[in-house]
Amino acid sequence: MVKPIKPVIFLLSIIPFFYLLLRILQNDLGPDPAQVLSIETGEWTLRFLLLTLAITPLRQTLGLIEIARLRRMIGLFTFFYATIHLVSWMAFILGFRWFAIAEELVERPYITIGSVAYIILFLLGVTSTNSMVRRLGRNWKRLHKLIYLASVLAIIHLLWILRTDITEAVVYGALLLILLGYRLLGELKSKLA
Repeated sequence: MVKPIKPVIFLLSIIPFFYLLLRILQNDLGPDPAQVLSIETGEWTLRFLLLTLAITPLRQTLGLIEIARLRRMIGLFTFFYATIHLVSWMAFILGFRWFAIAEELVERPYITIGSVAYIILFLLGVTSTNSMVRRLGRNWKRLHKLIYLASVLAIIHLLWILRTDITEAVVYGALLLILLGYRLLGELKSKLA
């Protein structure tokens, strides 16, 4: 089942990127394209992050054992969109002015939190290869549990950015709460068994 579905999932995952690229080429990002690009890539990062976290509950509740093999690819797409989000903020909003970037990191806590989440995603991305899994051994699983922290930080980052209309952050936060709650219940059940 997984082999034929992997290319389909890959193509579906890359569509948002090509759609954004098309909108850029058509000059269809509105009066503030940098802001739209930053927002869109941030939202896709969060969606893929939640999708990555949903793999285990879907596998366990629906018996879809094969979808576990899709987790790495979906996780790497999370990192891909997070990188575009970061680079578009650095390039189009701050013009790669390194002093301004450093200043923003220090003065704006939501940017600091977003950066910490990105660093975690970066670590997870670079350690997702088979050779790194072997090299890190048991520590690989411990390291990759940081995805939970990254997801919480990403929700806080979004919540802080939205400030007034937090509906979107609440929806994403509720989904994250369900996914983390599922894992917590699983941990508790295994400890009590």
